Amino acid sequence: MDNTLAVTDNRTGKFASLPIHDGAVRALDLRQLKSDSGDFGLMTYDPAFLNTASCRSAITYLDGERGVLRYRGYPIEELAENCSFLEVANLLLLGELPTEPELHEWTQLVKRHTMLHENIKKFIDGFHYDAHPMGILIATVAALSTFYPDAKAVRAAASRKVQILRLIGKMPTLAAYA
Repeated sequence: MDNTLAVTDNRTGKFASLPIHDGAVRALDLRQLKSDSGDFGLMTYDPAFLNTASCRSAITYLDGERGVLRYRGYPIEELAENCSFLEVANLLLLGELPTEPELHEWTQLVKRHTMLHENIKKFIDGFHYDAHPMGILIATVAALSTFYPDAKAVRAAASRKVQILRLIGKMPTLAAYA
C-alpha cells in the first residue's frame, strides 16, 4: 500500500500525491497545489489547533484527550509530587533525573545566576502598577539579552549553557518580582 494521499485540485484539475508521515500530511506539502504559477499555494486553516500535530518531541509526550503529559517518559504527576523544579529542569535538559551529587552540583551552578541586575529591577518598576504579572515577566525575559551581550553567541555551546543557567536561575526571582 502506498503511504500517500492522492489529491485532485478541482480548480485546476491537477493531481498531487502527498506523503503521509505518522498519520499526518505536512501542511507545507499542500503548497504544491496552485491555481497558477504566481499562486503561493494552498495553506491549512485549523482554528484553535483542534486537528494540528505541531511536532514530534523526544522530550514531551502529550495526549490531551486522555489527559496524559510526560516529560522524558515520566508522568507529570510523578514529577510534580516527587521532584523539585531544578530536578525537572535537569531532566528536560539532560534526559535523566540527576543523582544526589549531580543535583547538588547543578543547584550550585543555577544559584550563581539568581540575582538580578539593578537595572532589570528598574525595568520592571517601569511597568504600570496594575500591569498583568505575566506581561511583565514575558517582557523582562525578552529584555534579559540586552543585559548580557554574550547571549548573541548562540552557536557557542559554552555560551548557550550560561544562558540556560541564567534563565533557569533568574526565572523564580523574576516571577516573584513581577
